[in-house]
Amino acid sequence: MVDFNLVMISAGFEHGGNVTHRHLDGHSRLLVYPFESQLGNRNFNDFLSSVERVQYRYPEFAEGLAPAELYEQFIDEEMKTFLRKRNGSKFRDTALDLDEKERIADFIQFLGQPPHFRRNAVEAFFRATFSSWKNYYTSQREGMTYVGYSPTIGIDADRVVRDFPHARIMHIIRNPFSAYRDTKRRPFPQTLNRYLITWNIYHSTVEMFARMYPSNVRIFRYEDLVGDKRSFMEEVSKFIGVDFEPSMLYPSWNGVEIKENIAPWGTVLKSTADYNREIISELSNAEKTQIADGTRAVARHFGYHKIPYLSEYYGAE
Repeated sequence: MVDFNLVMISAGFEHGGNVTHRHLDGHSRLLVYPFESQLGNRNFNDFLSSVERVQYRYPEFAEGLAPAELYEQFIDEEMKTFLRKRNGSKFRDTALDLDEKERIADFIQFLGQPPHFRRNAVEAFFRATFSSWKNYYTSQREGMTYVGYSPTIGIDADRVVRDFPHARIMHIIRNPFSAYRDTKRRPFPQTLNRYLITWNIYHSTVEMFARMYPSNVRIFRYEDLVGDKRSFMEEVSKFIGVDFEPSMLYPSWNGVEIKENIAPWGTVLKSTADYNREIISELSNAEKTQIADGTRAVARHFGYHKIPYLSEYYGAE
């Protein structure tokens, strides 16, 4: 397989990764995965394994697996739940026409003859998804770029770049006040302490990789997306190597604009500056104090003290 162009969106939870993913949908040169592309599997285990669930990590594969076994190794929970038990999927009402048997057959074909390396399996995963997706809104052409989203894939940037030296990883950071308020909508939200620890780990780790691999990894602030979408998306376009298109100014799915809440694609309900600012008022004073104290160093590094509605927490210069 040749000319495989890969972009992965990374973020912390409720940082706007899903929002950014939906804003790239509809671009004529991008093949945007329909849900979270959860590439991870249970074979990978490292010192960060207690921080995040394995489906959000970059995978490892045991030697000697048959092609169908390799396919099954990808947790890919959102897609496989939709395909196998649609009434149990939060996307049950989504008009996605894809037969899993065809997807598996295409995966095996794209994978080719052994030996099967990790990069081949990841590439086949994306290619087979779109070759078997019957009602994708635009025709597929050579040279298009595949776009996936997995919330914490950025902490595995070194392994992604090892497989795909020209891959682009765009990592979204969002102020922890708004992000934590949105994560509280989950049925089983993290404790504030754990959320702040992971907020610091995610963004400081990806910042390290952005300096190690500047052509592959870049951090974008969610506040810049909702503050000036055109400027933000023009920068994104340059980074991922496509021309800016107006469809990048609004969230969509399969080329159709999402005009109301972005759920079920994420718990960040609206991609507006007002929403991002106003939900902070829903936090208690104790929560605000703990968030400010727990994230000040990293937040100031990314310039959050210069944003007017956050300067009271981090101290304006």
